[in-house]
Amino acid sequence: MKLFYFFILLSMMNLCDASSKKTQVRKTLSSSKKIPVKSIKSPDGDIIDCINIYHQPAFDHPLLKNHTILMRPSLQPRKGPIGGGEPFKSNSHGQEDKNPINQLWQLGGRCPEGTIPIRRYQKARYAKKEHRNFPQLADFSNHEYAFAYVQSNKFLGAKATINLWQPQVQGSGEFSLAQIWVLAGADSALNSVEAGWTVYPSHFGDSNTRLFNYWTRDRYQSTGCYNLECPGFVQTSNSIALGATISPVSTYHGAQHEITLHIFKDPKKNVWWLQHGNDDVIGYWPASLFKDLADSASLIEWGGEIINNAQGGQHTTTQMGSGHFAEERARGASYFKKLQVVDQSSTLVPPGDIKAVATKPNCYNIVPGKSDNAGDYFYFGGPGRNPKCP
Repeated sequence: MKLFYFFILLSMMNLCDASSKKTQVRKTLSSSKKIPVKSIKSPDGDIIDCINIYHQPAFDHPLLKNHTILMRPSLQPRKGPIGGGEPFKSNSHGQEDKNPINQLWQLGGRCPEGTIPIRRYQKARYAKKEHRNFPQLADFSNHEYAFAYVQSNKFLGAKATINLWQPQVQGSGEFSLAQIWVLAGADSALNSVEAGWTVYPSHFGDSNTRLFNYWTRDRYQSTGCYNLECPGFVQTSNSIALGATISPVSTYHGAQHEITLHIFKDPKKNVWWLQHGNDDVIGYWPASLFKDLADSASLIEWGGEIINNAQGGQHTTTQMGSGHFAEERARGASYFKKLQVVDQSSTLVPPGDIKAVATKPNCYNIVPGKSDNAGDYFYFGGPGRNPKCP
């Protein structure tokens, strides 16, 4: 009898061992998919891994298990007028048309066709953003803004040329950014897709100016993330790395540098594309990730944001934009120009009735304008703590 139970026990142990081995094999196979085809060391210390495009994090999302990758939009929004008014002077070195985004890692090589560049994270950082009460201004917590916005029943995207800077960021957990928001929904059901540049030392490990995108479908509560840090955004570009350093940036009263970012809905493919310039596609968010944004956006915002974590009643010295107020204008203040929205006919048009808001105008402000060569634009930013913002 004891021998019978011994064989039963032995059989069970073998079954458990076999099950454990199968689990380990599955884990090994799963992790092997993430093994880079190539790794590139960037001068700023980043490691960029070239991962098979079909093995990127997006496909870990349950809604994207059987998703077929789209490599190009089915259409580009038709170009419309940008506006009119006084000439806009910036002396900028733009990267708008056919010039790629300049990122430091590219000095070490390129990712092969069929792969995408993913910045390697030394440790897991799943930072969550926050947003003011949508869509009107109310309780901002420790986030402060200088931004322009337009509201309508239906937008299919937005575009802008954004001045590049490297603002100083003071405290732990603080950041400074300039970005485009494409939003729909309200309260806890806020949907958003976003893109721009940021300086975020506690998240990225340094004070470099970095390209980023972000998404959420529940007001930054439990869904969404930066870049490719969670499943959702599908990257198609093998030459642009989300989260990587952009270089060069602008200098005060010196050379000005900028990027042009475009977020737009592809009604035929039912995705939201993120693109640099006129045809440099980075990737897309499937509309199935969202509820209200599954159809269209109702609010577009462009502007700057900082976090103020200063203690003791003092304001942070974290800068926004160039760190100088909007009144310094060309080569002094940071700017957005060529603001456009995509209308229901998939045409890029001037945004119309823009409203400009600065939540702490003595700390950071905004001055809008319009010109023949830059369309709708605004200067924005500030130093943070100063005699009028103690």
